[in-house]
Amino acid sequence: MKIRDVLAINLKYYRKKLNLPQEKFAEIIGTSLSYLNQIENKKVDVRSSTIDKFASNLNKYDKKSNITSIDLVTYDENRITNYSRIDEKK
Repeated sequence: MKIRDVLAINLKYYRKKLNLPQEKFAEIIGTSLSYLNQIENKKVDVRSSTIDKFASNLNKYDKKSNITSIDLVTYDENRITNYSRIDEKK
């Protein structure tokens, strides 16, 4: 699995966990809606400095989270399972 695939999964997971629409989530992580959409649809590669920025901005928004850039690019089966459960709640 490519890093872009894992990043897409993890960003969707955190967005759903925070119960935010793409527009608000893009604003929080410091990017445009169109770029977030491209990332979530696995259409672009993202620089490590941008991933660092995303993690930092998520931590500013949700002070309890302590998300690192490594968390955003690490495959975690539990996130996949929890992501599905989060989607089912809606």
